[in-house]
Amino acid sequence: MPSQSAAKVALVTGGASGIGRATALRFACDGASVVVADINANGGHEAVGMIERDGGQALFVQADVAKAADADGMVRAAVQRFGRLDVAFNNAGIVSAGVTTDALLEDDLDRTFAVNVKGVWLGMKYAIPQMLAQGGGAIVNTSSIRGLVSYGIQSAYSVSKDAVIGLTRVAALEYASQGVRINTICPGIIRTPGNVNYWKHFPQAEQDWLKLIPLRRYGTPEEIAEAVAWLCSDQASFVHGHAMLVDVGTTAE
Repeated sequence: MPSQSAAKVALVTGGASGIGRATALRFACDGASVVVADINANGGHEAVGMIERDGGQALFVQADVAKAADADGMVRAAVQRFGRLDVAFNNAGIVSAGVTTDALLEDDLDRTFAVNVKGVWLGMKYAIPQMLAQGGGAIVNTSSIRGLVSYGIQSAYSVSKDAVIGLTRVAALEYASQGVRINTICPGIIRTPGNVNYWKHFPQAEQDWLKLIPLRRYGTPEEIAEAVAWLCSDQASFVHGHAMLVDVGTTAE
């Protein structure tokens, strides 16, 4: 089977680690040139190094996705270095404090929405005009199972991820006839570096969360990367405005 991403240029935000890094590597494995964007410079350069050691082409751009100038700069860097932008994975996100709604601090709410919602909107705002000028492209935004169901004590995070689904659907309708496909991915509980670090401090949480998963195992960043790569491929040409669950049935109960 021919590569689905050959000769394409992909931009991945939050590409320094976890799902973002795994997806950047997946795109590169398919032959795409990859722009890794992240606020974490060390992790971003490391991801680029991994791609280049395997013979791929990659560029790191340090960016805060909540800032318009940085979001614009990511797209400009992709076009300047590789000539175009075919795929944008708006994946960067943060988790809000695990507190009840009345205990949530305004600053925590604002920062969560700035990264998780405004960051996705800015990613689309600057990627879409470039894709329209080229005649098309594919965008995937990262939501979460918590954008569809709630487990409590993370109202800011849950609402922000619900908003990502709404943004995706609106944009999908706006650009459906213009060649830009837009979808969102809703991962279940994934063994990301962030979660692993959390479990080190709260080991009981690792066991408690596992009970929520019917298959009794956590997902891997690579498994989410496979789903994102498919959504961005020509094989998913009839998939548009979709919120794809990748959660091994966690939300089925």
